[in-house]
Amino acid sequence: MTDLAHYITQYGYWALFIGCLAEGETLTLLGGIAAHDGLLHWPWVIAVVAFDGTLGDQLLYFVGRRYEGQVISRLKSQEKHLARARSLIARHPVLFVIGVRFMYGLRIIGPVLIGASRLPPAHFVPLNILGAILWATLFVMLGYFGGQAIESFVTGFNKKLSSLLLVALVIVAFLLLRFWWQRRYSD
Repeated sequence: MTDLAHYITQYGYWALFIGCLAEGETLTLLGGIAAHDGLLHWPWVIAVVAFDGTLGDQLLYFVGRRYEGQVISRLKSQEKHLARARSLIARHPVLFVIGVRFMYGLRIIGPVLIGASRLPPAHFVPLNILGAILWATLFVMLGYFGGQAIESFVTGFNKKLSSLLLVALVIVAFLLLRFWWQRRYSD
C-alpha cells in the first residue's frame, strides 16, 4: 500500500487533471478521499478539478459556437431534449451555465449547446468558472467527508481491506446516485 500512496502523492494531481477531462465525478470524489487521507492537499485538488472543468467546458463551448449547424444536425434524434435545453438556456442562461455540470445527461453536450445558442463568451466564461469552482468544491468535499465517514465505520478492519472497501463503496454510491438521477430526470 505504501507504493500506491507514493504514486498518488507523486502523480495524483496529474491523474486528476487528465482523468477529469474524460470522467469527472468519480475521480473528483477519489481526489477528495486522497486529500482526506493526507496524500493530496484538498485546496489543490479543488483547484486542479475546477481548472480542468473550466478548460473542458470552455473547449466544448467554442466547439458549439464554431460548429453549431453540424452539432444540431447530429442530434436531431434528441430534438425533444434539445428544445428543452434551448428553452432553459434562453430563459435562464445564468442558472443553466452554472448548473449544467450538475445535470446528468447534459454534462458534455450542455456546453456545446450553450455555444450553439450564441450566448456571448463574455457571459459564458465567468459563469463557467463559477460553476466549475462550485462543482469541484462540492464533489471534492463529498469525497473528503464521505471518505472520513466511511473510514471511521471500518476502523476495525485491516487497513488494506478498509482502503479497498472505501474505494468500492464510493464507486457504488456514485453509481447508485447516477442511476437514481437518470431514472428521475429522464423523460
